[in-house]
Amino acid sequence: MSHIYNLAIIGAGPAGIATAVEGYLHGVRDIVLLEKDQNHNSTIRKYYKDNKRVDKDWKGQKVELDGRIYFVDGTKETTLDFFDEILLHHSVELQTHVEVQSIEKLQDKSGDECFEVFMAGKSIKARHVVVTIGRMGKPNKPSYKIPVGIKSKISYTLDGCSENEKVLVVGGGDSAVEYALELSQKNEVSICYRRESFRRANPKNQTDITNAIMHKEVEPILGINIDALEDVDGKVKVVFNELDAQVYDRVIYAIGGTTPSTFLANSGIKEEDGKPMHNENYETNIKGLFVAGDITQESGGSIALGLNHGYAIACTIKGRF
Repeated sequence: MSHIYNLAIIGAGPAGIATAVEGYLHGVRDIVLLEKDQNHNSTIRKYYKDNKRVDKDWKGQKVELDGRIYFVDGTKETTLDFFDEILLHHSVELQTHVEVQSIEKLQDKSGDECFEVFMAGKSIKARHVVVTIGRMGKPNKPSYKIPVGIKSKISYTLDGCSENEKVLVVGGGDSAVEYALELSQKNEVSICYRRESFRRANPKNQTDITNAIMHKEVEPILGINIDALEDVDGKVKVVFNELDAQVYDRVIYAIGGTTPSTFLANSGIKEEDGKPMHNENYETNIKGLFVAGDITQESGGSIALGLNHGYAIACTIKGRF
């Protein structure tokens, strides 16, 4: 506890890695990245299917990169390799399997300020802290109750899926469409979305799911909401509001993620309109405590914007040493 890092970053996704690397390139040393999973970019690893396209201009949103990290279009695999490479060539300490619970600002007798970052069983101190927890670290779950007997049949990724199952995918974004397309190769798949079209998905995915539906590879259940789930001998009975109930072997929810409001509140970070409050340099209401990445964005997902957040924060911190 006597050691004080210059910069601690919570979350080793694109925004977190960018903050660390841009900070290092600006002369900041003694940086630590804290990641609750076993490796960096856990959202990409868990929620992106193999060979998924990863575009710099996410959903067509044109972003000019401000910093020195040159990111280009690629796939899930090339993107992970890219972040492996830049971490390897910059002196950043990465601690994995550590879940941060809260952050507290401290002031010693001399008036110097720092933060204590609390994790299960331990804590560290840092002069500046950046929170880059992605929304998908806390995937949205349905509002209705999931019976205990079928919880193992409810998923939020493709983990645990097998072949020859009757599967319902719930959602209308890119992840939902890609899950349905991937599973349809070896399963009987339906996709349920409360709207009549998949307008949230990128153009390629819209074309692909339209073709799959046209060729009866995926059954569409559009403009329909789900009222409840029931346990029928270990299978999932889905009760629709305007359609007869159907029974599935598995239901996969791909309905986005939420801001970690409890964590932010425990750390003293104020929210407004469902997002943490921050200034133009992504500093919160607490001086020295920043936010970056998905939790600052309306819908999240743009790697390029996350990289720019990291650059802006690094520039701000550099001026304080």
